[in-house]
Amino acid sequence: MTIDLHAHSTASDGTTPPADLPRLAAEAGLTVLALTDHDTFAGLAEATAAACEVELVPGVEISCRLDDADEVHLLGLFADPAYAPLADELELIRTDRGRRGIRMVERCRELGAPITLAQVETIAAGAPLGRPHIAAALAAVGIADAFTADWIADGGRADVPKHVLSTVDAIALVRAAGGVAVLAHPRSVKRRAEVSDAQLAALAAAGLAGVEVDHPEQPPEVRARLREVAAGLGLLATGSSDFHGARKPVRLGECTTPPEVFAALREAAVSVS
Repeated sequence: MTIDLHAHSTASDGTTPPADLPRLAAEAGLTVLALTDHDTFAGLAEATAAACEVELVPGVEISCRLDDADEVHLLGLFADPAYAPLADELELIRTDRGRRGIRMVERCRELGAPITLAQVETIAAGAPLGRPHIAAALAAVGIADAFTADWIADGGRADVPKHVLSTVDAIALVRAAGGVAVLAHPRSVKRRAEVSDAQLAALAAAGLAGVEVDHPEQPPEVRARLREVAAGLGLLATGSSDFHGARKPVRLGECTTPPEVFAALREAAVSVS
């Protein structure tokens, strides 16, 4: 088995339609793929219908707040998309993201960037407006590095606060929906802050099942330390590409999850459902 547990489609900020992902996964040699769009299961039905050769794991990547400060992302794997409390919370997050996106475009314009809401909506192609769509619009007018303090990085001049769950509450929702929670890229080199050992311990106590260790944005020394911490806390160490299609220079299956870890995640999901 070759397993990738983190991929995005056009249902959020990826550039690949959900129906195309299973075929691309099979061509990449994968046997299992998790579709984990940001705060939505919207692409799942379309991807499931197309998944002939690849096992498709239902998933979602939830935007969360850790210790009332830094934003982190939580993968909810095997969660039931029809579980109402989770579905309602995701809807609230997406609705607020739209409000935030509109205001961020306005702030960019106030700061002198010649972009329009119509341009960003065209880039989003029906997906909820997100910072990658705004960044693409900024790149089109010559602002190549939008994720800086000058523009739309967390706390940047054009940033706007958004509604987010606490990570502990998000873990509880995923578990209540029959899923397992895995913390995504906790020490990515592109993050403004990293999740500490103590924070990982607190999340493990709250029901976190695993940590995304092997990730394209986490160098070997970071992966080694995360693997050590995860083992000490009884957390499963996963690997994923975090595929976004043409939006990131990452291929499906660039990092993968060992079959025994995937089996343990599936077993954990069964035990909470």
